[in-house]
Amino acid sequence: MNNLEIYKSVFVESLQVSSDNFNENLEYNEIPEWDSIGHMSLISNIEEKFNITFETDDIIDFSSFKKGKEILTNKYKIAF
Repeated sequence: MNNLEIYKSVFVESLQVSSDNFNENLEYNEIPEWDSIGHMSLISNIEEKFNITFETDDIIDFSSFKKGKEILTNKYKIAF
């Protein structure tokens, strides 16, 4: 599994959305599952899968699937 597939699977698992309904334009609070609790579950699972620790500002800035990819790529040097 490559990093993009892992990243997508973390979203599907953490937010408990079906992979058929998932899309890369997903944004925070756009679906009921991505509320504050879902957000922390998502962050925790991403940290675990990629063996990183987010800084507080990154957790706050993590507002969409695309923004998360940008943060992971630019700050944590994870290639997608």
